[in-house]
Amino acid sequence: MKDKSKNVDHKETIIKLLPGYNCGICGYARCDEFASALLKKRTSVESCHFMFQEIFNDNLKQLEKLLKKENIIPEDEKIVGVLDGYEADFILEPLPEEHSCREILYPFTREELKKGDIIRYRPLGCPITHFAEILDENHGLITVHIVGPCHRLDNENFEFQDVGVCMVGGFEGIIEGKVPAVGETVRFLPKHCMMQKVHSGVVVQIEGKKIIIEGIDLKVWAPPIKG
Repeated sequence: MKDKSKNVDHKETIIKLLPGYNCGICGYARCDEFASALLKKRTSVESCHFMFQEIFNDNLKQLEKLLKKENIIPEDEKIVGVLDGYEADFILEPLPEEHSCREILYPFTREELKKGDIIRYRPLGCPITHFAEILDENHGLITVHIVGPCHRLDNENFEFQDVGVCMVGGFEGIIEGKVPAVGETVRFLPKHCMMQKVHSGVVVQIEGKKIIIEGIDLKVWAPPIKG
């Protein structure tokens, strides 16, 4: 027989952790109804968009811990890079309707680069040559999509500029996994990475699950996961 008093206690705790706006965006009229639905596994934490704002970061961590303890949500599976065996905090997905995560590059070339250009480059510290489309140019920095080599090498007729080595300054995409805090150093796995190598960087902006990470490094200061 289930302990109803225990569920009541958990519901009260969850209500205190929720924003308390009673906005209805989650599909329930009030936060106490949403709390009941969480306990009955009829909804998920992701339905409350406010929980992923920075001011509720601590509340979100407490709520997820409570729900995992009660087996309402399962423990996170480990995300491990294929090449080096390091564990990542989350996978970085592309923005909606985009080919790959956005990368902010520091090109060392003096050639003029503009929006719409296709470039070939090698990220500093990475042995793989990339092809990318420039989405934006701002005072020498370029924001790109990766578009190859996977499907670009089959076409010998497309035009591109060879810009040589570029430093990767930042990534922008959607978090698949636990949402970190602004200012936190994170380990992440870009979904498009051909080597499936874990990257590290510092979170500079979060909006829901959309994130911008800067200070990118291919060196990860953590021991690899042992099999």
